[in-house]
Amino acid sequence: MRTHLRKIGNSKGVLIPVAMLAELGIDDEVDIHLEGQRLVVEAVKEPRRHWFDGYDASRDEGGWEDRIEAEVGEDEWQW
Repeated sequence: MRTHLRKIGNSKGVLIPVAMLAELGIDDEVDIHLEGQRLVVEAVKEPRRHWFDGYDASRDEGGWEDRIEAEVGEDEWQW
């Protein structure tokens, strides 16, 4: 696809069709970098983005703090 650069203030920009953005999973933020003579635009990588999707705190039994044994007593900590 060929397009034109557009003046935006002191910079220039490229309009990217919404269908392309949707296919790439790009919302509002991107990473850009150079690879040789190429300008690469990528979706921001958020490796832990969906870790807690669907988490229901009301189902958490809690008490996990009591099940963890301390290896070092509080009096042995050195800062």
